[in-house]
Amino acid sequence: MLNPQDACRIAEQLVERGIAAGASAADALYAADRSSGVQVRLGEIDSVSRSEGAQIGLRLFDGQRSATVASSDLSDDALSTLVERCLAMAREAPEDPFAGLAPAELLQGPDIPVLESGDGIDPDPQQLRARALAAENAALAVEGVNNSSGAGASASASVIALATSGGFSGAYEASGHGCSVGVIAGEGSSMQRDHAWHSVRYLDQLDDSEELGRRAGKRAVSRLDPQRPRPGKYPIFFDPRVSSSLLGHFSAAISGASVARKTSFLQDKLGAAVFGSGVEIVDDPLRARGLRSRPFDGEGLRVSRQALVENGVLASWIAETASARQLGIKPTGHAARGAGGAPGASPSNLYMAAGSRRRDQMFASVPEAVLIIELIGQGVNGVTGDYSRGAVGFMIRGGEIAEPVAEITIASNLIDMFATLEPASDLEFRRGIDAPTILVPEMTVAAA
Repeated sequence: MLNPQDACRIAEQLVERGIAAGASAADALYAADRSSGVQVRLGEIDSVSRSEGAQIGLRLFDGQRSATVASSDLSDDALSTLVERCLAMAREAPEDPFAGLAPAELLQGPDIPVLESGDGIDPDPQQLRARALAAENAALAVEGVNNSSGAGASASASVIALATSGGFSGAYEASGHGCSVGVIAGEGSSMQRDHAWHSVRYLDQLDDSEELGRRAGKRAVSRLDPQRPRPGKYPIFFDPRVSSSLLGHFSAAISGASVARKTSFLQDKLGAAVFGSGVEIVDDPLRARGLRSRPFDGEGLRVSRQALVENGVLASWIAETASARQLGIKPTGHAARGAGGAPGASPSNLYMAAGSRRRDQMFASVPEAVLIIELIGQGVNGVTGDYSRGAVGFMIRGGEIAEPVAEITIASNLIDMFATLEPASDLEFRRGIDAPTILVPEMTVAAA
């Protein structure tokens, strides 16, 4: 894996080769990663892994035609061949009136933001093993837990470098540390499983392994002897473990490609009230140590903290250059790509801002409700917004968590859900996409 300076240099050289070969424009993306992990089960090592790899992708334009080719061979001969093949493919590609590099005036300048994305720590296998064992042992020590589906600890590092013939060149590196554990409570047909995990950029921010294990164990035990609620309409609480999935559906619906193709249930909602008053949804690529932070986007554009929803009103699409041109807007700094493909649009550290009411206050505000902790299946229609998914959770009665429920389906439409939902005050930044507990006042609950 190259350091950021050398990674920039090889990307710049590849762009120069592409232009020298006759391309009208070019960009090159270098992406490398290193990862290691240890998996244990019932106190024994299940697997030990380590991998390292790098790819460089070249995108060449011949007027309005373009092609992208990637290679893991970075030798001089291989890169020469890469340029030849990519240019030949571009000249055979169909014309695209929206193709081209990002506008030069929107490119990130030479002062690339520093985001504290990497701590440079590469733990040895013994340290990873100790972390995984501590998590599993703590989970197995919880009364009612009698088996393990395994625990793991991991570490990773990556380098991204991008260069364009439009004048941009930049690179950044990142690290990652994680721990996870899954356990089983109960016996026979009444067994229930659950898990806990945490992932961070800096090792010193990782949850204590034993605490993580106890959390997984208690979660599994709490799910024993689930019931099925009577079918009907209920207020539904989405626990933070699953509430971020609603933001995933939202971000897919506001992507430039979906809107340009007219395949989004939010198609005509820009500038309209999509959520209730007071709801704010923010994308913040510049958060220090954020899991999805980036100092520039996949086309080299400047990035910034953006409110996508302000006081319930949809304020912006997220669009890379091609779909932005289709929509007649400027690209929004959300381009994301791998070495082998053209850019698409994706959020970075996306979150729904905390609401004013505490979770327990919201529980107490309804006589009976369902708290969802796990969602099953992919029953969401991105064109119409129809929503129907299998779910697991708990009943809420008298403001308290009651018996567990399983084998249920919750259904509604995302347009109605967005318009009526209320976020609680318990927002924590633990993932790339985060949301607090969310209350949807009415959804249909049925047997799965």
